[in-house]
Amino acid sequence: MTGVELRPMRWWDIPAVMGLETELFGDEAWTAEAFWSELASAPPSLTGADSRRYWVAGEGEADLLGYAGLSLGGDEAYVQTIGVARRAQRRGLGSLLMRQLLADARAAGERSCWLEVRADNTEAQAMYTGFGFVARGRRRGYYQPSGVDAIVMAADLQTGGSRR
Repeated sequence: MTGVELRPMRWWDIPAVMGLETELFGDEAWTAEAFWSELASAPPSLTGADSRRYWVAGEGEADLLGYAGLSLGGDEAYVQTIGVARRAQRRGLGSLLMRQLLADARAAGERSCWLEVRADNTEAQAMYTGFGFVARGRRRGYYQPSGVDAIVMAADLQTGGSRR
């Protein structure tokens, strides 16, 4: 994506991230406190167990268009969150963020990457499938308060796991 800068998320990004989080997820949005907690768990390198990697993408500091986060630990990485402003969707920004998360997981030596995605979000499921994720299960009523199911997906990072 031309003109988009990807950089680590910092505490001063939280207000802009919360604006996008509310736009995208409404009543099911994370709280600012959840993001503060995640950033507090992020060590300065990829070497720590249970570390976190959070990224923001935008056209300069003032125009945040997307964000994503990953938990690293043991042999498995876990996509914590990913969001792209509605006005920037279908321009490759979600793929850019996912490539970064998967690169972080590989750099940390993770063997697999897991995520949950809303059962009614077929566009996101298609993107994840393009990165080598396959459905592994379903969590009934996972998203609250809507009660929408989550599809659990995983990618094997040792056999490629990312075809994009």
